[in-house]
Amino acid sequence: MAEKLKITLVKSTIGAIPKHKKTVEALGLHKLYRTVELPDNAATRGMIAQVKHLVKVEEI
Repeated sequence: MAEKLKITLVKSTIGAIPKHKKTVEALGLHKLYRTVELPDNAATRGMIAQVKHLVKVEEI
């Protein structure tokens, strides 16, 4: 398991269900192609799994 994950929003949340919009916002992503680095833990992995069609993930 990597220590950190680099998460980038690659698809707009317009038209996404409200739960997914809130998950993307909770990850710290507010605009397209913005990137955040978050710790690699079960909570983060679960949030990514829910919105995997909207984000790109890289292990650091």
